[in-house]
This record gives sequence, structure tokens and C-alpha cells, in this order.
Amino acid sequence: MEDAGMMAAWVTPGREQTAAGEEGFRHLYEATSRPLWGYLQHASGRPDVADDLLQETYCRFLLSRTPETDEARVRSYLFRIATNLLHDRYRSRDDSAYEEPAECGAEPDEETRLDVQAAMRQLKPRERELLWLAYVEGMSHAEIAAATGLNTMSIRILLYRARQKAGGILRPQGAKR
Repeated sequence: MEDAGMMAAWVTPGREQTAAGEEGFRHLYEATSRPLWGYLQHASGRPDVADDLLQETYCRFLLSRTPETDEARVRSYLFRIATNLLHDRYRSRDDSAYEEPAECGAEPDEETRLDVQAAMRQLKPRERELLWLAYVEGMSHAEIAAATGLNTMSIRILLYRARQKAGGILRPQGAKR
């Protein structure tokens, strides 16, 4: 957050909706929405679900009226809300298949991108979440634990297992490590 004072203006309990509060939220949204949407999209495998859950995440965040003004804590809290919403969705078994439309243009290495996407779809939701948070968002084990609600000591072994499983999927049949 560039301006913690602006952020404090909109997260203070009992606040009035002011221009400073709206500006603070706009800064927060601009700083966190892209990585949060990416996490939701890759964890769910569906851009439409990511759109819905992103909106719900910010709604719940605003309703929580959290007094936090530390950027890292707010970011972690947003990922925690998003993770809980993903888990709620998995429990409700509302994960019907969605065919993603073909993208215009070509990736520099489209074959690798497609392999990774296919591998991610074969992983369990928890494994996708952990890999995304660790290697795309660059979160530490403690931050991942805070975002997912898992024990910090469990993160290392769960990440190891997820990496091994993803590697096994991506490795050509018969190839050695």
C-alpha cells in the first residue's frame, strides 16, 4: 500500500464512505485483484468461477471491517477469504465442467503451457492451491498456512507431494528423474 493512511480511512470500523476511503479501496483493489483472480482461476480451473469468487471475496472483506492496515496482513486475509470460498464451492460440489474458449494469438511456448494447464487440472484442488500460492504468488510457508488454514509444519510436506505429483504428470512416460 502506498498510503496506509488512505487505507486506514476505509477499514476503520464505523467509518463513513468518503472519497479518501474509496480511493484507499481502489489502491487496495489495484494492488491485489490480479494476483487474487489468478489464484482463484488456477485453483478452480474456471475463469467464470474466479470472477464470481473474486467479487465475493472483496464483498466479504469490506463487510468484515477489518482494522488491519498492514499490506501483507490484508493481502493474506484476502487470500484466506478466497481460499475459504473455494473450499465452500468444493464442498457444495458445484464444479461442473467448463470448456474454456480458444484464446486469440499464440503463446511463445504453447505446448508447454498446455501441458502445465492439463497437469494442473489433474491435481486435487488443495494441491493446485498450494502450488499456486508458493510458486506464483511467492508466499512463504507461514503465509500459505495463514491463507489456507493449514498448519505451517504441514505446508512443506504437502508442497513436496504436490510437486512430485505434478512432476509425475508432466514427465514423459518412461523418463527418469
